[in-house]
Amino acid sequence: MPTPPPRRPDDLVQLLTRAERLAARRLQAVLEEEGCSLDAWRVLVLLSDGEGHHMTAIAEAAFLPPPTLTKLVDQLVDQNLLHRRVDPFDRRRVLARLTPRGREYWQRVEQAVRTGRPTLGDGDDELLRSLLDRLAATLAESAHV
Repeated sequence: MPTPPPRRPDDLVQLLTRAERLAARRLQAVLEEEGCSLDAWRVLVLLSDGEGHHMTAIAEAAFLPPPTLTKLVDQLVDQNLLHRRVDPFDRRRVLARLTPRGREYWQRVEQAVRTGRPTLGDGDDELLRSLLDRLAATLAESAHV
């Protein structure tokens, strides 16, 4: 049996990129059936906690530049899925929250996502989640050094 070639340092990046793209494609297909975009889903995920969030936090969580997020939030407001209010503690900032209609929509979309999500089985989902969380934390820490 031939010896596998030595692993290159960028193999991990290649694997992560491939997995992310395949997962995003699969998720996008499920979301499209519900009339939701991947970017909108990322916003809804954050706002589903019931807390109001500033636009900066939403942009970071959704991996969107602020101008793109503003356009998306405008669309979600027009669809009555979320609303914006002035932050009572800092009147210069705006908080976004799901509307009751937005909460119902989120629950329907999230159920479709859960149903369409493949599982690795035997605790591997949790292991993968833990390892990816640790990797992200390590990379974030090393970026601030």
